[in-house]
Amino acid sequence: MPREILNPFKIAQSYFEQAAERLKLDAGMRAILSTPKRTLTVSIPVRMDQGGYRVFIGHRVAHNMARGPAKGGIRFHPDVTLDEVKALASWMTWKCACLDLPFGGGKGGVVVDPHRLSDGERERLTRRYTSEILPLIGPDQDIPAPDVYTDPQIMAWIMDTYSMTKGATTLGVVTGKPLALGGSKGRERATARGVQFVLREACRARKISIKGARVAIQGYGNAGSHLAALLHEEGARIVAASDSGGGVYDPKGLTPAQLLAHKRAGRSLKTFEQGKMITNKQLLELAVDVLVPAALENQITSANAGRIKAKIIAEAANGPTTPMADDILFRRGRTVIPDILANAGGVTVSYFEWVQDFYTFFWEEDEVDRRLEKYMVRAYHSVAEAAARHKCSLRGGAYVVAVDRVAEATRVRGIFP
Repeated sequence: MPREILNPFKIAQSYFEQAAERLKLDAGMRAILSTPKRTLTVSIPVRMDQGGYRVFIGHRVAHNMARGPAKGGIRFHPDVTLDEVKALASWMTWKCACLDLPFGGGKGGVVVDPHRLSDGERERLTRRYTSEILPLIGPDQDIPAPDVYTDPQIMAWIMDTYSMTKGATTLGVVTGKPLALGGSKGRERATARGVQFVLREACRARKISIKGARVAIQGYGNAGSHLAALLHEEGARIVAASDSGGGVYDPKGLTPAQLLAHKRAGRSLKTFEQGKMITNKQLLELAVDVLVPAALENQITSANAGRIKAKIIAEAANGPTTPMADDILFRRGRTVIPDILANAGGVTVSYFEWVQDFYTFFWEEDEVDRRLEKYMVRAYHSVAEAAARHKCSLRGGAYVVAVDRVAEATRVRGIFP
């Protein structure tokens, strides 16, 4: 049996190659689309509160810009690697193309545990990192956004640093900003909303009613907790939820607001008073209708894919399913709504924010939700049609749609000089 691929960049490349085969792309086009356009690694000296300096390492990658400026988050995490950032940048290329947004793919990361920094140290780290990547970013070049352990405040510092350097307030240089600085209403729960909209379509296709459906959610951060609340409002039964420490299971159903209050009190969901404690691995294999991996990469592998009982797996996280696991699930008749479609609500509302910033004219939340639903539903049906045409999984269909759009833009533009 071949060894399973777990490297995120190699996984991203393998999905691209499958789509390239289906589209019969020539070797030259494959090389252009699979190679990051630019990769920058910088050192970030930061003055610490106790005196002295520490040097952190940061990256910013623009994978492809054929359809527009690069778009993608910045994460602060001790395990950030250049391969991970390259993989995430390529996923952003395909995600933006899958949703037909006028963006390419970018991503950034700093190797740091932000929990070990004071607010002042985080601000100085952010501003110095911004100054190092500043020649590459801009509202028409490369537009950062929040990601793991970054937030609207970090985006505000990036926007201010960029604006002070350029000499003019430039709201559109980042998205995911506070509302006071040109952020969009609806952005906080946009990823969850996007998952909700495509999950509705997948449930209709599988003739599953969301009302009464049993749902398990691995990962109770922003996306997972908001999605639990949204599905609960639609009548779904949230039977299991977990965080990094473990989780809780109750077949009678859990109340999302109570789970969130427990988390906000600083306690792990495994200590929740109701139901029984389970591990993250056990949660994945529960007898449910819908499984939502909303945590880390490589959670569903060839080792456990044969035991997944959920009829629909909606990938709220990036890369939770390995290619071998994806094949197993497809052969077993499971519907996997792939990450580049399922969790694209965040970047779609980031696009809306960017548009609003350009016009300095801002929409109410119901308009944001209405526009988001239109984009997500349209993308789902484009993906489903491509999957049916190529007799492949929804992931295969999503990559066919995305890669075809980027290849066409590349062909039409040509290569300069």
